[in-house]
Amino acid sequence: MFIIRWMLGRIILFFDFIFSPSKPKRAAQEQAQIDASTEHLSLYQLPACPFCVKVRRAIKRGGLNIELRNINQNENYRAELIAQGGKKTVPCLRIVQEDQTVNWLYESSEINQYLQQFVR
Repeated sequence: MFIIRWMLGRIILFFDFIFSPSKPKRAAQEQAQIDASTEHLSLYQLPACPFCVKVRRAIKRGGLNIELRNINQNENYRAELIAQGGKKTVPCLRIVQEDQTVNWLYESSEINQYLQQFVR
């Protein structure tokens, strides 16, 4: 089973690389405003997860700069996701509100829908 998952993961990454969307072209000031509005967001993810790829593609298509946190490469990210988010499921968008409360959004479609408010 490991070999099948590994092979499927590599196929997903290959096609994601080949058909990767391009970032929109924006003025530097407009991009800086968008970056400032998304600096409170972090995406907990795995590189070969198809749902994570879906979210990363939406992030790139929208030209958003959101911190990507690979839970397999950093044990602290994994522990934080489980302790604060409540489960080890990815993708997960960590949203820090203005009052410093943290919300965790787990479904890829809901994450993409949430991210649309930052795309101009």
